[in-house]
Amino acid sequence: MAELFKNIYSPTFFGRFTACMEEVFPAFDTNSFLKDIYNDDWDNKELKQRMRHITHVLQSHLNNDFKANVEILLKLIPILKQNDFRSDNLEFIFLPDFIEIYGIDDYVTSIYAFEEITKFASCEFAVRPFIISHPKKMIQQMMVWSHHNHSMVRRLASEGCRPRLPWAMALPELKKDPAPILPILEKLKADESESVRRSVANNLNDISKDNPDIVIQLAKKWKGKSKEVDWVVKHACRTLLKRGIPEVMRLFGFGKVDNINIEKFKVSTPVVSIGGDLQFSFMLNNTNGKSSKIRLEYGLYYQKANGTLSKKVFKISEKEYASGSSTTIFRKQPFKIITTRKLHVGLHEISLIVNGVELTKKDFQLIEK
Repeated sequence: MAELFKNIYSPTFFGRFTACMEEVFPAFDTNSFLKDIYNDDWDNKELKQRMRHITHVLQSHLNNDFKANVEILLKLIPILKQNDFRSDNLEFIFLPDFIEIYGIDDYVTSIYAFEEITKFASCEFAVRPFIISHPKKMIQQMMVWSHHNHSMVRRLASEGCRPRLPWAMALPELKKDPAPILPILEKLKADESESVRRSVANNLNDISKDNPDIVIQLAKKWKGKSKEVDWVVKHACRTLLKRGIPEVMRLFGFGKVDNINIEKFKVSTPVVSIGGDLQFSFMLNNTNGKSSKIRLEYGLYYQKANGTLSKKVFKISEKEYASGSSTTIFRKQPFKIITTRKLHVGLHEISLIVNGVELTKKDFQLIEK
């Protein structure tokens, strides 16, 4: 069995971490710290609960002065690096969390801390309460960060203001009106860092779920600027493409489906057990007099607890199909239990989608294993 993700906070991790803490803060009491970490409820805590618990315990073993504690944490980061802690380690999410929890009333010190800490442990979750409390100041600050010479600070400028950042609190005002963050994305769309450009695309994809017209107009404006910006545009429009919006389909060269048809659609597993796979096949025919660029997808209509169906779209391919071609396609879809989707037994449906148009649909049953 794979190791539980929450166990990244292992005795080995704490042993190395506390040694670094003692180096920058000699008064740090490792034994007391570990005793407080491993309280009676530690084993029952999930990852985010453990992270927040570490934040609180760390505060209880530092000073009562937030500014002094920030200086300790900033001195700690180079020591962590010297001891081979990598900057992409998720374990250190409690460092920005410390600023989020204890620095909300000290804006200036917290902004200073975010700018430095995010170079080691990304602060996109922690800045969000500050955006809600200080919307204008924070957007102005993120515009400043978008010009920073460190790529992780520039990434924070985009990632921190994503309206729908997964696993984070939403930003309701920016969901309603994302106009304040568009200049930031404009500045960063052609950034030299791929991670920054990806963040811009993800931010725009968030925006597209509430304000599709804004993203469509930006996509039209940006497309063709460069290979890198074209990638940003395409990735930003992924939700709009899955929705099959005709204007977006045309933008990326996906035409009408009058001369595209599907034959021999077969669900090989009309009854699927939880933990098993749905298997299906079909033939795609291009009867056009020329090759056609085709985006081929399938939609799964999952049974919900209330008996209704919820659709999720999966991409099969996106390529040119030759004139007069007939292509047989086989696919399978796992129905394993995952944390992000609860499976319900009963009637499900699968559809085949060509260039955003749903052409055909079949039923299948999901049963207990």
